[in-house]
Amino acid sequence: MPIARPARRATLLLTGALLLTACGGGPKASAGPSGDAPGYPRTVSDCGQKVRIDAPPRRAVSLNQGSTEILLSLGLAGRMSATATWTDPVLPGLRAANATVPRLADNAPSFEKVLAKEPDFVSASFESTLGKGGVATREQFEKLGVPTYVSPADCAKDNSGDGDGSRTTPLTMDHVYGEIRDLARVFGVEKRGDALVGKLKSRVARATRGIDASGASLLYWFANSDSPYMAGCCGAPGIITDAVGAKNAFDDAHEEWPQINWETVAERNPDVLVLGDLSRKQESAETAAKKIAFLESHPVTRSMDAVRHKRYVLLSGQAMNPSIRTVDGIEKVAAALRRFGLDR
Repeated sequence: MPIARPARRATLLLTGALLLTACGGGPKASAGPSGDAPGYPRTVSDCGQKVRIDAPPRRAVSLNQGSTEILLSLGLAGRMSATATWTDPVLPGLRAANATVPRLADNAPSFEKVLAKEPDFVSASFESTLGKGGVATREQFEKLGVPTYVSPADCAKDNSGDGDGSRTTPLTMDHVYGEIRDLARVFGVEKRGDALVGKLKSRVARATRGIDASGASLLYWFANSDSPYMAGCCGAPGIITDAVGAKNAFDDAHEEWPQINWETVAERNPDVLVLGDLSRKQESAETAAKKIAFLESHPVTRSMDAVRHKRYVLLSGQAMNPSIRTVDGIEKVAAALRRFGLDR
Protein backbone atom coordinates (compact mmCIF):
# COMPACT_ATOMS: atom_id res chain seq x y z
CA MET A 1 0.00 0.00 0.00
CA PRO A 2 1.37 3.46 -0.81
CA ILE A 3 1.81 4.83 2.68
CA ALA A 4 2.78 8.17 4.13
CA ARG A 5 6.16 8.25 5.84
CA PRO A 6 6.13 11.24 8.18
CA ALA A 7 9.62 12.15 9.38
CA ARG A 8 10.12 11.88 13.13
CA ARG A 9 13.22 12.85 15.04
CA ALA A 10 14.64 9.94 16.99
CA THR A 11 15.85 12.21 19.76
CA LEU A 12 12.34 13.51 20.37
CA LEU A 13 10.94 9.99 20.41
CA LEU A 14 13.48 8.75 22.90
CA THR A 15 13.01 11.81 25.09
CA GLY A 16 9.24 11.33 25.05
CA ALA A 17 9.62 7.64 25.85
CA LEU A 18 11.88 8.32 28.79
CA LEU A 19 9.56 11.02 30.12
CA LEU A 20 6.54 8.75 29.87
CA THR A 21 8.37 5.93 31.58
CA ALA A 22 9.64 8.23 34.33
CA CYS A 23 6.12 9.55 34.96
CA GLY A 24 4.63 6.09 35.18
CA GLY A 25 2.98 6.30 31.74
CA GLY A 26 5.31 3.88 30.00
CA PRO A 27 4.62 0.23 29.29
CA LYS A 28 4.28 -2.11 32.23
CA ALA A 29 5.82 -5.56 32.38
CA SER A 30 3.48 -8.52 31.90
CA ALA A 31 1.83 -9.60 35.12
CA GLY A 32 3.70 -12.30 36.94
CA PRO A 33 7.22 -13.65 36.41
CA SER A 34 8.27 -15.40 33.21
CA GLY A 35 6.82 -18.85 32.87
CA ASP A 36 3.65 -18.27 34.98
CA ALA A 37 1.44 -18.95 31.95
CA PRO A 38 1.57 -22.53 30.62
CA GLY A 39 3.73 -22.69 27.50
CA TYR A 40 5.43 -19.37 28.16
CA PRO A 41 7.91 -17.90 27.62
CA ARG A 42 7.87 -18.74 23.93
CA THR A 43 9.52 -17.33 20.82
CA VAL A 44 8.25 -16.50 17.35
CA SER A 45 10.55 -16.15 14.33
CA ASP A 46 9.69 -12.90 12.59
CA CYS A 47 11.51 -11.06 9.80
CA GLY A 48 14.88 -12.51 10.76
CA GLN A 49 14.37 -11.87 14.47
CA LYS A 50 13.49 -14.10 17.39
CA VAL A 51 10.68 -12.42 19.32
CA ARG A 52 10.38 -13.59 22.94
CA ILE A 53 6.92 -13.51 24.51
CA ASP A 54 7.01 -13.95 28.28
CA ALA A 55 3.24 -14.18 28.81
CA PRO A 56 0.07 -13.93 26.70
CA PRO A 57 -0.36 -10.23 25.80
CA ARG A 58 -3.11 -8.36 27.63
CA ARG A 59 -2.57 -4.81 26.32
CA ALA A 60 -1.61 -5.24 22.67
CA VAL A 61 -1.46 -2.29 20.28
CA SER A 62 -1.93 -2.95 16.56
CA LEU A 63 -0.53 -0.20 14.35
CA ASN A 64 -2.01 -1.16 10.97
CA GLN A 65 -5.50 -2.24 9.95
CA GLY A 66 -4.40 -5.54 8.44
CA SER A 67 -2.87 -6.68 11.71
CA THR A 68 -5.83 -5.32 13.66
CA GLU A 69 -8.37 -7.31 11.68
CA ILE A 70 -6.42 -10.52 12.20
CA LEU A 71 -6.39 -9.96 15.96
CA LEU A 72 -10.10 -9.13 16.00
CA SER A 73 -10.84 -12.20 13.86
CA LEU A 74 -9.00 -14.31 16.44
CA GLY A 75 -11.36 -13.02 19.13
CA LEU A 76 -8.71 -10.93 20.87
CA ALA A 77 -10.46 -7.55 21.20
CA GLY A 78 -10.45 -7.90 24.98
CA ARG A 79 -6.67 -8.16 24.97
CA MET A 80 -6.05 -5.08 22.81
CA SER A 81 -5.53 -1.61 24.24
CA ALA A 82 -5.50 0.38 20.96
CA THR A 83 -5.35 0.38 17.17
CA ALA A 84 -4.18 2.86 14.52
CA THR A 85 -3.68 3.52 10.79
CA TRP A 86 -6.89 2.71 8.92
CA THR A 87 -7.65 2.87 5.18
CA ASP A 88 -11.16 1.42 5.28
CA PRO A 89 -14.13 0.82 7.57
CA VAL A 90 -13.63 -2.31 9.65
CA LEU A 91 -15.03 -5.58 8.28
CA PRO A 92 -18.77 -5.72 9.04
CA GLY A 93 -18.44 -8.90 11.11
CA LEU A 94 -15.84 -7.24 13.32
CA ARG A 95 -17.65 -3.96 14.03
CA ALA A 96 -18.90 -4.87 17.49
CA ALA A 97 -15.50 -6.16 18.63
CA ASN A 98 -13.67 -3.21 17.09
CA ALA A 99 -15.94 -0.73 18.86
CA THR A 100 -14.53 -1.91 22.20
CA VAL A 101 -10.92 -1.07 21.27
CA PRO A 102 -9.78 2.59 21.35
CA ARG A 103 -8.43 4.02 18.09
CA LEU A 104 -5.30 6.16 18.62
CA ALA A 105 -5.39 7.72 15.16
CA ASP A 106 -6.75 7.12 11.67
CA ASN A 107 -3.17 7.45 10.45
CA ALA A 108 0.16 6.84 12.23
CA PRO A 109 0.09 7.82 15.93
CA SER A 110 3.00 9.29 17.84
CA PHE A 111 5.32 7.05 19.81
CA GLU A 112 4.19 8.82 22.97
CA LYS A 113 0.52 8.04 22.31
CA VAL A 114 1.32 4.37 21.87
CA LEU A 115 3.38 4.25 25.07
CA ALA A 116 0.57 5.94 26.98
CA LYS A 117 -1.53 2.80 26.36
CA GLU A 118 1.09 0.77 28.29
CA PRO A 119 1.40 -1.94 25.61
CA ASP A 120 2.83 -5.37 26.31
CA PHE A 121 2.95 -6.26 22.59
CA VAL A 122 2.95 -4.18 19.38
CA SER A 123 2.15 -5.49 15.90
CA ALA A 124 2.29 -3.87 12.46
CA SER A 125 1.66 -4.82 8.84
CA PHE A 126 4.58 -2.84 7.41
CA GLU A 127 8.26 -2.52 8.22
CA SER A 128 7.96 1.23 7.64
CA THR A 129 5.52 1.48 10.55
CA LEU A 130 8.12 0.04 12.92
CA GLY A 131 11.15 1.52 11.21
CA LYS A 132 13.00 4.78 10.85
CA GLY A 133 10.50 7.53 10.03
CA GLY A 134 7.56 5.46 11.29
CA VAL A 135 5.90 5.34 14.69
CA ALA A 136 9.16 4.11 16.24
CA THR A 137 11.72 1.42 15.55
CA ARG A 138 11.40 -2.07 16.90
CA GLU A 139 14.55 -1.45 18.91
CA GLN A 140 12.97 1.53 20.67
CA PHE A 141 10.05 -0.59 21.81
CA GLU A 142 12.21 -3.51 22.77
CA LYS A 143 14.48 -1.29 24.91
CA LEU A 144 11.35 -0.62 26.94
CA GLY A 145 10.55 -4.33 27.23
CA VAL A 146 7.80 -4.35 24.58
CA PRO A 147 8.04 -7.20 22.02
CA THR A 148 7.08 -6.32 18.43
CA TYR A 149 5.90 -8.21 15.37
CA VAL A 150 5.85 -7.22 11.67
CA SER A 151 3.90 -9.05 8.98
CA PRO A 152 6.13 -11.56 7.19
CA ALA A 153 4.45 -10.57 3.92
CA ASP A 154 6.11 -7.17 4.13
CA CYS A 155 9.49 -8.54 5.14
CA ALA A 156 9.42 -10.81 2.10
CA LYS A 157 10.15 -7.82 -0.12
CA ASP A 158 13.06 -5.37 -0.43
CA ASN A 159 12.14 -2.27 1.58
CA SER A 160 15.51 -0.54 1.27
CA GLY A 161 14.38 2.19 -1.15
CA ASP A 162 12.14 5.22 -0.66
CA GLY A 163 9.05 3.66 -2.22
CA ASP A 164 6.84 0.79 -1.15
CA GLY A 165 9.44 -1.87 -1.79
CA SER A 166 9.94 -4.40 -4.56
CA ARG A 167 9.64 -8.17 -4.91
CA THR A 168 11.52 -10.71 -6.94
CA THR A 169 9.50 -13.64 -5.56
CA PRO A 170 5.71 -13.51 -5.86
CA LEU A 171 3.76 -13.24 -2.63
CA THR A 172 1.35 -16.05 -1.76
CA MET A 173 -1.48 -16.46 0.72
CA ASP A 174 0.87 -18.66 2.75
CA HIS A 175 2.50 -15.44 4.00
CA VAL A 176 -0.87 -14.27 5.33
CA TYR A 177 -1.67 -17.68 6.79
CA GLY A 178 1.74 -17.66 8.47
CA GLU A 179 1.01 -14.29 10.06
CA ILE A 180 -2.30 -15.57 11.41
CA ARG A 181 -0.63 -18.60 12.95
CA ASP A 182 2.22 -16.50 14.39
CA LEU A 183 -0.17 -14.08 16.09
CA ALA A 184 -2.30 -16.94 17.35
CA ARG A 185 0.84 -18.48 18.88
CA VAL A 186 1.83 -15.18 20.50
CA PHE A 187 -1.55 -15.01 22.25
CA GLY A 188 -1.84 -18.73 22.96
CA VAL A 189 -4.91 -19.27 20.75
CA GLU A 190 -3.45 -21.64 18.18
CA LYS A 191 -6.72 -23.50 17.57
CA ARG A 192 -8.43 -20.25 16.64
CA GLY A 193 -5.62 -19.49 14.22
CA ASP A 194 -5.95 -22.88 12.52
CA ALA A 195 -9.72 -22.42 12.27
CA LEU A 196 -9.36 -18.96 10.69
CA VAL A 197 -6.82 -20.23 8.15
CA GLY A 198 -9.12 -23.12 7.28
CA LYS A 199 -12.06 -20.79 6.75
CA LEU A 200 -10.05 -18.49 4.45
CA LYS A 201 -8.74 -21.42 2.41
CA SER A 202 -12.27 -22.72 1.94
CA ARG A 203 -13.45 -19.32 0.70
CA VAL A 204 -10.62 -19.14 -1.84
CA ALA A 205 -11.43 -22.64 -3.09
CA ARG A 206 -15.13 -21.80 -3.51
CA ALA A 207 -14.46 -18.49 -5.26
CA THR A 208 -12.03 -19.91 -7.81
CA ARG A 209 -13.61 -23.29 -8.50
CA GLY A 210 -13.65 -23.81 -12.28
CA ILE A 211 -12.56 -20.29 -13.18
CA ASP A 212 -10.15 -19.63 -16.05
CA ALA A 213 -9.65 -15.98 -16.95
CA SER A 214 -6.40 -16.55 -18.82
CA GLY A 215 -7.54 -14.30 -21.66
CA ALA A 216 -8.17 -11.29 -19.41
CA SER A 217 -5.79 -8.60 -18.23
CA LEU A 218 -6.30 -6.68 -14.97
CA LEU A 219 -4.97 -3.36 -13.78
CA TYR A 220 -5.01 -2.42 -10.08
CA TRP A 221 -5.13 1.30 -9.20
CA PHE A 222 -4.67 2.05 -5.51
CA ALA A 223 -4.74 5.86 -5.37
CA ASN A 224 -3.49 9.20 -6.74
CA SER A 225 -4.71 10.57 -10.07
CA ASP A 226 -1.66 12.73 -10.85
CA SER A 227 0.98 9.99 -10.45
CA PRO A 228 -1.14 6.89 -10.00
CA TYR A 229 0.01 3.95 -7.91
CA MET A 230 -0.55 0.78 -9.94
CA ALA A 231 0.13 -2.75 -8.73
CA GLY A 232 3.33 -4.44 -9.80
CA CYS A 233 3.61 -8.14 -10.43
CA CYS A 234 4.09 -9.75 -7.14
CA GLY A 235 2.19 -8.29 -4.18
CA ALA A 236 -1.37 -8.96 -2.99
CA PRO A 237 -2.87 -8.06 -6.40
CA GLY A 238 -0.62 -10.76 -7.84
CA ILE A 239 -2.21 -13.28 -5.47
CA ILE A 240 -5.66 -12.27 -6.72
CA THR A 241 -4.61 -12.35 -10.37
CA ASP A 242 -2.99 -15.77 -10.08
CA ALA A 243 -6.00 -17.18 -8.24
CA VAL A 244 -8.33 -16.38 -11.16
CA GLY A 245 -5.80 -17.27 -13.85
CA ALA A 246 -5.68 -13.78 -15.36
CA LYS A 247 -2.78 -11.49 -16.31
CA ASN A 248 -1.64 -8.37 -14.47
CA ALA A 249 -1.22 -5.51 -16.97
CA PHE A 250 2.01 -4.54 -15.20
CA ASP A 251 3.41 -7.96 -14.42
CA ASP A 252 6.77 -6.70 -15.70
CA ALA A 253 7.05 -4.27 -12.76
CA HIS A 254 8.58 -5.67 -9.56
CA GLU A 255 7.93 -2.59 -7.43
CA GLU A 256 5.03 -3.13 -5.06
CA TRP A 257 3.19 0.02 -6.19
CA PRO A 258 5.05 1.76 -9.03
CA GLN A 259 3.80 5.18 -10.13
CA ILE A 260 2.94 4.92 -13.83
CA ASN A 261 1.82 7.64 -16.23
CA TRP A 262 -1.58 7.49 -17.88
CA GLU A 263 -0.20 7.23 -21.40
CA THR A 264 1.50 3.96 -20.47
CA VAL A 265 -1.67 2.72 -18.77
CA ALA A 266 -3.72 3.47 -21.89
CA GLU A 267 -1.21 1.65 -24.07
CA ARG A 268 -1.60 -1.50 -21.97
CA ASN A 269 -5.41 -1.16 -22.33
CA PRO A 270 -6.39 -3.72 -19.65
CA ASP A 271 -9.70 -5.55 -19.86
CA VAL A 272 -10.68 -4.80 -16.26
CA LEU A 273 -9.81 -2.00 -13.84
CA VAL A 274 -9.62 -2.98 -10.18
CA LEU A 275 -10.04 0.22 -8.18
CA GLY A 276 -9.15 0.90 -4.57
CA ASP A 277 -12.15 2.34 -2.72
CA LEU A 278 -10.47 4.00 0.26
CA SER A 279 -11.88 6.05 3.12
CA ARG A 280 -8.57 7.65 4.10
CA LYS A 281 -7.63 11.17 2.89
CA GLN A 282 -3.91 11.07 2.08
CA GLU A 283 -3.83 11.06 -1.73
CA SER A 284 -5.95 12.35 -4.62
CA ALA A 285 -8.62 9.98 -5.97
CA GLU A 286 -8.87 7.85 -2.85
CA THR A 287 -12.49 6.73 -3.38
CA ALA A 288 -13.60 4.56 -6.28
CA ALA A 289 -16.15 7.23 -7.26
CA LYS A 290 -13.39 9.79 -7.76
CA LYS A 291 -11.31 7.28 -9.71
CA ILE A 292 -14.19 6.49 -12.05
CA ALA A 293 -14.99 10.18 -12.57
CA PHE A 294 -11.36 10.78 -13.48
CA LEU A 295 -11.15 7.81 -15.85
CA GLU A 296 -14.32 8.75 -17.69
CA SER A 297 -13.33 12.39 -18.16
CA HIS A 298 -9.59 12.24 -18.84
CA PRO A 299 -8.81 12.42 -22.58
CA VAL A 300 -6.18 9.66 -22.34
CA THR A 301 -8.18 7.15 -20.31
CA ARG A 302 -11.78 7.61 -21.38
CA SER A 303 -11.27 5.63 -24.62
CA MET A 304 -9.79 2.58 -22.85
CA ASP A 305 -11.86 -0.58 -23.34
CA ALA A 306 -12.42 -1.13 -19.61
CA VAL A 307 -13.64 2.45 -19.20
CA ARG A 308 -15.95 2.40 -22.23
CA HIS A 309 -17.51 -0.87 -21.05
CA LYS A 310 -17.43 0.17 -17.38
CA ARG A 311 -15.58 -2.97 -16.35
CA TYR A 312 -14.72 -1.84 -12.84
CA VAL A 313 -14.15 -3.89 -9.70
CA LEU A 314 -14.17 -1.98 -6.41
CA LEU A 315 -11.95 -3.25 -3.60
CA SER A 316 -11.06 -1.97 -0.17
CA GLY A 317 -7.50 -0.85 0.35
CA GLN A 318 -6.95 -3.79 2.68
CA ALA A 319 -8.00 -6.25 -0.03
CA MET A 320 -5.15 -4.85 -2.15
CA ASN A 321 -2.71 -5.41 0.71
CA PRO A 322 -1.52 -8.83 1.89
CA SER A 323 -4.17 -9.41 4.55
CA ILE A 324 -7.19 -11.54 5.34
CA ARG A 325 -9.09 -9.21 3.00
CA THR A 326 -7.05 -10.40 0.03
CA VAL A 327 -9.53 -13.27 0.09
CA ASP A 328 -12.33 -10.70 -0.33
CA GLY A 329 -10.40 -9.44 -3.35
CA ILE A 330 -10.22 -12.93 -4.87
CA GLU A 331 -13.97 -13.40 -4.36
CA LYS A 332 -14.94 -10.04 -5.86
CA VAL A 333 -12.59 -10.21 -8.83
CA ALA A 334 -13.64 -13.77 -9.65
CA ALA A 335 -17.33 -12.83 -9.48
CA ALA A 336 -16.76 -9.76 -11.67
CA LEU A 337 -14.87 -11.70 -14.33
CA ARG A 338 -17.77 -14.12 -14.56
CA ARG A 339 -20.23 -11.21 -14.73
CA PHE A 340 -18.20 -9.53 -17.50
CA GLY A 341 -18.08 -12.77 -19.48
CA LEU A 342 -14.29 -12.96 -19.20
CA ASP A 343 -14.29 -16.37 -17.54
CA ARG A 344 -13.49 -18.86 -20.27
